[in-house]
Amino acid sequence: MLWRVHVELEDRPGRLGELATAVGDAGCNIISLHVVGEPADDGSVTDELLVRVPPGIDAAEMAAAVERAGIPCSLLVRADAQELADPATTALALARMVAADPGSAPRAVATMLRARLVDPADPDPGGHTHALRVGARQLRLGRAWPFTATEISRAAALLELAAQLALRPPTAPERDDRILLLRDGSEVRMRAATPGDAPLVAALHARCSPATRRSRFLSPAPRLDAAELERLLGGDDGEAVLAITVDGGSAVGIATFGPDGPTAARFGVLVADAWHGRGVGTSLLRRMADMAADRGLSELTGVARPDDLGVTRLLRRAGLRPSAEISDGEVRLRAALPTSSGTLVG
Repeated sequence: MLWRVHVELEDRPGRLGELATAVGDAGCNIISLHVVGEPADDGSVTDELLVRVPPGIDAAEMAAAVERAGIPCSLLVRADAQELADPATTALALARMVAADPGSAPRAVATMLRARLVDPADPDPGGHTHALRVGARQLRLGRAWPFTATEISRAAALLELAAQLALRPPTAPERDDRILLLRDGSEVRMRAATPGDAPLVAALHARCSPATRRSRFLSPAPRLDAAELERLLGGDDGEAVLAITVDGGSAVGIATFGPDGPTAARFGVLVADAWHGRGVGTSLLRRMADMAADRGLSELTGVARPDDLGVTRLLRRAGLRPSAEISDGEVRLRAALPTSSGTLVG
């Protein structure tokens, strides 16, 4: 279980180590840490931690252990696994979203600050609120914990970008950009991947569990080298389709294919663990298969471990009929593609 913790940390050698020791001695693990507050008069800053608290351990006791180490703890609230995305990567993705659609700035700011949009006329929205100006309109944000000056300055920079971009003539969205309704009622955007999506895809890969990475890459390594990342984005005459959160903040899945002979395409699909079972992989594979068929290719090929039945099931759910053979300890999969005049059906 993830918890968001704010601590007031003195700027002196060894203090960060004392914080890590206090959290570790309580049986918990710091997953991420970044600064969210301006330095106080005594030099201390507000640091935000995402802490994984195992079952059976009281998060309040972990916070108390931090306090006993002489480190003030000013916030303890539940966090969501989606917040594990790298803040800098998320900010860049949100800036890209605002660049494409300046009208999305309110949603982008709310996502950046982990807040919700509040009706300015609501007299008692609960929790903490902060108001910003978006052109002639007032943007009101709310959440369960206070906003810091550092966060507000970041939000203001994003709104300033939106204001400048709003002066440009509007542009039409990309033809293949679509909103996908998943089987659990949630939504993702699905579009062609570009080289500029490298930070999003690298962060997606890092968030996946070793088992998920092993299924896709036959290796659990948490980092992609530059060549593998380029191939994953459709390099070497391939193509890729990306599923991202509606706000554009993080990638949740990617399907890619590259040439495997004159008429075949070797495919791969990677979906973040938190999004398994919602239909993301099936939708990505269908779209990717249509793209391959549109290029005149007639077959998909892939490789899986002998104990990994998930890839075969994924192909079948996408409307394909795979065949398999074992060679050199690997399962080699083949599936005929539909003609370019048709599309896959579930």
